[in-house]
Amino acid sequence: MIIYGTALLAACHLLGIFLGDLLGQAMVLPKLTEAGVEYWGAMYIPVVVAMAAQQDVVSALRGGHLALLSAIGAVAVCAVVISLINRMEGVEEPVPDADAATLPNALPATHLK
Repeated sequence: MIIYGTALLAACHLLGIFLGDLLGQAMVLPKLTEAGVEYWGAMYIPVVVAMAAQQDVVSALRGGHLALLSAIGAVAVCAVVISLINRMEGVEEPVPDADAATLPNALPATHLK
């Protein structure tokens, strides 16, 4: 049954591409409809990724302690790598403060508080 579902999905995908190209070349759709299609086309990927991530968490929690420990370990390794990358970038030198000699209308430092 999985093979039939995949074949049906592939056929619908190819038909959608064909009809989309046909409608796009004929300029049949109004601009507002085109904007809506583009919006939902852009929203499809994040929704699918979010659904897959949720299923992975549920299956990991059902999978036992090893799956949970490996997830925590992956997060810890990512945090350490990000910290190392940030430390390797180097420290930027601060911008020197302008003193009163370079700015003729500058107030003395006591008036800045």
